[in-house]
Amino acid sequence: MPGLSAPLETEWSLLRAACAEVPAEEKTARILGLLSARVRWKALLSLAERHGVQPILAQSLLSLGEQVPTEALIALKQSYQANLHKALFLSSEFVRIADRLSQAGIEFIPYKGLALAETFYGDIALRQSGDIDLLIHATDLKRIRKAIGELGYTPHVKLSEDEEEAYLKSGYECAFDGTAGRNLLEVQWAIQPHFYAVDLDFEGLFRRAQPVRVAGSEVKSLLTEDLFLVLALHAAKHVWGRLIWLCDLARISRLPTLNWKWIGEQAQELGVARILRVTLLLSQKLLGSPSPASAVETLPEDSAAGQLVEEVETYISNEKTYEVESLAYFRLMLRLRERRIDHFRFVSRFVFTPGPGEWAVMRLPKPLFPLYRALRITRLAGRMVSGRI
Repeated sequence: MPGLSAPLETEWSLLRAACAEVPAEEKTARILGLLSARVRWKALLSLAERHGVQPILAQSLLSLGEQVPTEALIALKQSYQANLHKALFLSSEFVRIADRLSQAGIEFIPYKGLALAETFYGDIALRQSGDIDLLIHATDLKRIRKAIGELGYTPHVKLSEDEEEAYLKSGYECAFDGTAGRNLLEVQWAIQPHFYAVDLDFEGLFRRAQPVRVAGSEVKSLLTEDLFLVLALHAAKHVWGRLIWLCDLARISRLPTLNWKWIGEQAQELGVARILRVTLLLSQKLLGSPSPASAVETLPEDSAAGQLVEEVETYISNEKTYEVESLAYFRLMLRLRERRIDHFRFVSRFVFTPGPGEWAVMRLPKPLFPLYRALRITRLAGRMVSGRI
């Protein structure tokens, strides 16, 4: 991938060792071996922050005492405490939001964040906190906006009623700003934008959901098999760019009760079996998490997956982020799909599906919305000519 900087080899290796899905004694031995080299501690902490694994790094290093410089230990403790305080704040906000939505009779599923921390890490302080993520029914967005508006939350991007109606079909999420900061809450009625051409049965996710407790509240949670699929699709959309996403998936994949036959059938039906194979191979290569035998048996052999792993690993270990509107990104998204029909659906939807970018250029009345397709094509052509895509 052109334009990416060289990785911080020692720091990256140390971060991977701290996150490794291996026995505790083996993990400690790996870390101690790496600490004998020169460690750029500020760079390591910055890398951990970017990859969303600061609490995991802190947990792995704080127990080593004098093996870690005093200044670094202080920084690790401070980062751990800061994350704990944010997790507690988000927990209190989640309870407020959950209570308000339940009172309004609105169905929702907590997704990522706190739900993952409690269920798979056993401690909200062990997963780096970002925001509150909820899965919702698209038809409930207006009611949700009104309900949480009473709690001080407002949409981060304001759309007209007609634009929102169109966006519910082409987009997948709406972010809300709270009194304590921007983008504190995200609600999603799909896992990816429409043009990614993964037509997941979203209503089925709700039908199969199971009750759990999050931040002391009893709520619905995704069936574990659904969760693995959903998190793998989310990670793939972002080119697996944060190590925490692989940590989450590795923890789930180790569950002995996971129904890999069902996961494999769903993946093949959706045309995302290659994405799952890449996910498992990356987890094995970067975290030492072996692919379950039942998963290997269920997912078909795919030589392209191994090649993609080499490419994606190079990206993950670098400091720069992938330019998601570049031609290289869209080519990669196509290569992650194993069926030609999905390539066609991806390209056609991408080219002909207008969105907020087009609406921001020109405001049209609803009867003229079909003209946004022409504007979309014109804008894409202009970006290709200028080299911006």
